[in-house]
Amino acid sequence: MSWSSAHFPPPALAAVAEEVASLLRERGETISVAETAAGGLVSAALLSTPGASRIYKGGLTLYTLPSRLAYAGWTQDNIDKYDGPTPELVEGMARHVRGTLESDYCVSEL
Repeated sequence: MSWSSAHFPPPALAAVAEEVASLLRERGETISVAETAAGGLVSAALLSTPGASRIYKGGLTLYTLPSRLAYAGWTQDNIDKYDGPTPELVEGMARHVRGTLESDYCVSEL
């Protein structure tokens, strides 16, 4: 599929982002984002929705090891035991960012 920056986010992603944002607005809840390989695309999609400032608490693009150590709660133990992007690592990043940014939810990927 081809798309240009004039069509960001792509329609399928825009629909999901709007559905999530709408549910959060209805419930008075908030979200934060901890993303690595997505490089900020999840945050950008959420921020493209109307009223994003009411639901979006912040996001981190944790692409490098130093950023994960500084902002995602990673420790030397995470590095020593690293065996790829396990569900436990993704959950740990989400918990850390959610707590730091005091959001109701955190979307995370690694």
